[in-house]
Amino acid sequence: MARPYSQDLRERVLDEALGGSARGAAARFGIGAATAITWARRARDTGERTAQRQGHPPGSKLDDEADYLLELIDRTPDLTLEEIRARLKHERGLDAGTTTIWRFFNARGITFKKNRARGRARQTRRG
Repeated sequence: MARPYSQDLRERVLDEALGGSARGAAARFGIGAATAITWARRARDTGERTAQRQGHPPGSKLDDEADYLLELIDRTPDLTLEEIRARLKHERGLDAGTTTIWRFFNARGITFKKNRARGRARQTRRG
């Protein structure tokens, strides 16, 4: 994963950009013009000079629906992920992919393995 620029570089770019041109500061320090412009705008608007946190926020968009989902599989334990997705969309108006639903249940240690007898791929050998 890419890392943010060092705070030292950020400070030098901001000092020059706020005192003059963000594009000029970008060219002098070898960073993208859009990066310098964004940093300068943020520093002017909020006074914030540090890097923002990278990546997605922790958690799942399904965390708010945890009670509903857990009750749903308690009532009907043999639902497929696709059926759960359809119910979420119809009953709660929430659109989530099957992978998102799988990750939600996997994080809680819940699996959807079938326990019935499975047919063999080929015949067993006779002695």
